[in-house]
Amino acid sequence: MTQITRLFDFPYYQLQHYNLDKAFTSKYNNQWESISTKTYINRANKLSRALLKLGVKPNDKIAVISTTNRTEWNILDIATLQIGAQNVPIYPTICADDYEYIINHSEAKYCFVSDQEVLAKINAIKHNTKLKEVYSFDTIENCKHLSELYQIGENDDLQIEVETLKNNVKPNDLATIIYTSGTTGKPKGVMLSHNNLVSNVIDSQKRVPLEKGKAKALSFLPVCHVFERMILYLYQYTGIEIYFAESIEKMPDNLKEIKPQVMTGVPRLYEKVYDKVIAKGSDLKGIKKTLFFWAVNLGLRYEPYGKNGAWYELQLKLARKLIFSKWKEGLGGQLELMVSGSAPLQARLARTFAAAGMPIMEGYGLTETSPVISVNDVRNKTFKIGTVGKLIDNVSIKIAEDGEILVKGPNVMLGYYKDQDKTDQVLSNGFFHTGDKGEIDNEGFLKITGRKKEMFKTSGGKYIIPNLLEDKLKQSRFIEQVMIVGEGEKMPAAIIQPNFEFIKDWIERKNIDITNDQSIIVQSDIIIKRIQQEVDTCNTNFGKWEQIKRFELTPDVWSIDGGHLTPTMKMKRKVIKAMYQDLVDKIYKA
Repeated sequence: MTQITRLFDFPYYQLQHYNLDKAFTSKYNNQWESISTKTYINRANKLSRALLKLGVKPNDKIAVISTTNRTEWNILDIATLQIGAQNVPIYPTICADDYEYIINHSEAKYCFVSDQEVLAKINAIKHNTKLKEVYSFDTIENCKHLSELYQIGENDDLQIEVETLKNNVKPNDLATIIYTSGTTGKPKGVMLSHNNLVSNVIDSQKRVPLEKGKAKALSFLPVCHVFERMILYLYQYTGIEIYFAESIEKMPDNLKEIKPQVMTGVPRLYEKVYDKVIAKGSDLKGIKKTLFFWAVNLGLRYEPYGKNGAWYELQLKLARKLIFSKWKEGLGGQLELMVSGSAPLQARLARTFAAAGMPIMEGYGLTETSPVISVNDVRNKTFKIGTVGKLIDNVSIKIAEDGEILVKGPNVMLGYYKDQDKTDQVLSNGFFHTGDKGEIDNEGFLKITGRKKEMFKTSGGKYIIPNLLEDKLKQSRFIEQVMIVGEGEKMPAAIIQPNFEFIKDWIERKNIDITNDQSIIVQSDIIIKRIQQEVDTCNTNFGKWEQIKRFELTPDVWSIDGGHLTPTMKMKRKVIKAMYQDLVDKIYKA
């Protein structure tokens, strides 16, 4: 039996225990194409041999940039790791300058890209790097293709060397450098060992309530993010077939085609799904519309494990049959579990999807912790809405005097690559300082209460926790993004990016005479008054010193390309404030 101590042990373990016919499935030219566990391993070995022939040695770095998750990424990952080299995944959405920084900082020798768009960015900066060659997954003119390496590695004469190198890789050896998409400054290279990720997979899989070897998963979150990458290893470990979504636009179609039992996402994805469902319900008429919103309101009151009593459970059973079954069908009909990470999940989403029979299990972690620290589990009464679950095995935390969460365990990173000073700032006595504030309740559930660096004081000395206000405001269908400002000012205020897609539809349904031009929409008295209602509703949940007295609307859609958001959809607060300093000045000079 294969003992799993290194990341490349997972496919060999899968071969022994499950030997799947469809280990990975990607869509090419509108056709789903699968590879078996055996083919997965054979192709990884071919690539390993080819990389050796290219002169790749242990501890060399291989950069990988892919616009979508796909089978080739995983084959290359194992091929790289099992010869003692390291995989350096890079977000496809960052700018060419950041590509240049990461490739040079990591000293990557080779780079693999998915498509023409990514290749263009690499070609723009390649002359400023020490890259020996670039290979692509897609067939692109004037770029070497992955298949060339399969041909180079076809002969197994170097397989003995591959096996020797595999045996020389130790659990605590560096496996990957993941560059964080930090909201300020240059990205930091998080060094994770094989053991960091392996331990996290093994300790997290106990929270997955699916029968091993009997389920399908849809993978959508970028695999360059440690959350999805760890999940893919976990799927391999538990014999779950992995299907790769084509894009966010194709997600609904892919869900219906694949009918997965499990998928992962970030809160923004689940918010968009929820908003689309509500929008469809709003278009219904008569008794159908009445029943729809009766079910939604029932869902918004959901509590797990029958806490609402027998009468509520009887109504919920009826709502699931009449209404929620259609929600589930729209997402493939087989979803039993959704997992959420990377940002706080709104309680309304946790309640409504659980009521619909598709519970979202929210977890918590960081790149530096490989990533999982805690996660909810629908079984054994270990699911609590408004929390990020209980700690996984072998991970411990303590809450510092200022409320910061400190983490200790085999999942905590080796440090930041080439940056001992920053490493020493966050690691002390074996504990990693997360920068997040939290508390453990009397049942052992962890609750995140804010981000240490994001809290601020008003000029009156009152503390403001921006994300609490922001999360409440984003529950409005009129609001897409919002950032709370007001440090050192007399009151908090909000810079809001309206949900233009919804508002344009709302304007049409209400027959309001407003152009679809976004710069006109944000100046419309009707829209401003309507969003004021949403702000007023939000304010009822907070103390007077926390309430939003003023807001301004932006005509831009906040995006990664626009510089507003990181690749993991977190706000770049300093950047956004600088972009809209005129609006901030307008608020406080009024």
